[in-house]
Amino acid sequence: MTQSNLAADWAVVGSEVILRRCPICDRDSIIGHGSRLKQAHDEQHSWIPIRRGYCKGCETSFTFLPSFSLPYTHYSLLARSQALYRRFVEHRPWESAAPTVQDPDRVADSATLRRWCRSLDGSEPSFPFLCKAIAAVSLWLSRGDIIQHGALRLSWLTLAPFLHQFWPLRL
Repeated sequence: MTQSNLAADWAVVGSEVILRRCPICDRDSIIGHGSRLKQAHDEQHSWIPIRRGYCKGCETSFTFLPSFSLPYTHYSLLARSQALYRRFVEHRPWESAAPTVQDPDRVADSATLRRWCRSLDGSEPSFPFLCKAIAAVSLWLSRGDIIQHGALRLSWLTLAPFLHQFWPLRL
């Protein structure tokens, strides 16, 4: 799937997903329990459909969010990654780093962008260190190296699914 298709289709693909195994009682007892709309602003979306589920075994309700829409947020990870890219790679000021969104009334203000980036700016390890570390690991893995940390063996086969979830951050 190309990057442009991913940006347009992530909400559709995510709205079709419903897991059957309950993480609480560990039985295949989740049934569909309707859907609702959730804000997930980016260039292609304002509101997205999300599925709900109900476990008949333990009577728990679940919401199945697509991977690019975090709980309790109003902007997709694609929009957030665009803001991070504009701020840290293009070196734009906060005021012009806002992501492009479909609804012109939902443009994120500079205080929102600062809040999104606060944990990256003051994190331990620092954001620049994290970028360099990810670049080094990517180089090692692209050469076919296997990184061993204790009993954990890391290679593209084990890391690719994990790194795929974080590609929008462009770290």
